[in-house]
Amino acid sequence: MIYSFSVFIKDPKRVDIFLSTLFSEFSRSYIQKIIDNWNISLNNKIINKNIKIKNKDEIKMIIVLKDLDVKPENIKLDIVYEDKEIIIINKESNINVHPVPWKNWKTWTLVNALLFHCRNNLPSIWWVIRPWIIHRLDKDTSGLIMVAKTDKMMKYLSYIIKERKINKYYIAIVNWIIKNKEFKIESYIWRDPNNRVRMTSRNPINPKIAISYWKVVKYINNKYTLVKIKIETWRTHQIRVHLSSIWHSILWDKVYWDSKTNKRIKFKYNLDRQALHAYELEFKLYWKKVSFIWEIKDDIKKIIS
Repeated sequence: MIYSFSVFIKDPKRVDIFLSTLFSEFSRSYIQKIIDNWNISLNNKIINKNIKIKNKDEIKMIIVLKDLDVKPENIKLDIVYEDKEIIIINKESNINVHPVPWKNWKTWTLVNALLFHCRNNLPSIWWVIRPWIIHRLDKDTSGLIMVAKTDKMMKYLSYIIKERKINKYYIAIVNWIIKNKEFKIESYIWRDPNNRVRMTSRNPINPKIAISYWKVVKYINNKYTLVKIKIETWRTHQIRVHLSSIWHSILWDKVYWDSKTNKRIKFKYNLDRQALHAYELEFKLYWKKVSFIWEIKDDIKKIIS
């Protein structure tokens, strides 16, 4: 896997610190090993780990993917649609999409389940590394997720996401009452320089534009707001960051809200994950416009009703 990008930062930073912050899945020591193996270049020159990068520098990083030793597992899948080229799944909450081998998360993921379900019906060259899961959902987010079963479909789905030719809608329950019935949030977000787990809209590492549209559906107990969200861009934690930036974080968001409120929500509603569900995908499939809408999970439905 090759990452190639320009740097946007105010002050010079050591390259290993910058990259381990930008890519939270890679530790600083792992980044240093990549540098030692001459797999990172800066402005087309091989570097060492003590080098400092500056604004507008060009970085190229090569990650050598190996067989992750991921085994098929008979995990039940809620399949919304499937044909010879694509699968659309209604993902459960509390399950990772991909294995994270450097954290020893190799089992009970969507990849394990797909390996068992698809068997030999996927491109064998790439399948030993990972399936063609086109986009991600957070572990604690439920809802619709697309998986390509052929190279052709993978390229097509990646293209329509990049060109913003696919509509993706979410349902979320957020803290407090949002008075504006419809609104738009547009900001630059990416990694928080002070916390590798978080994304932020305040001085992020290598900022990327994020655009979200919101519509209030109803109010719950005069304390919470049910909102429908359309994302124009597909950034990591985009919805969660945008909602927290206006002080309306999603119920039981462990990263972007306070633990006291979360404990109260868990006790009252028996909810132990963020109240966020990807419920609709709308795009052209085989030259026809299609829309997949799938039911909200019971734990969120219980709060709404």
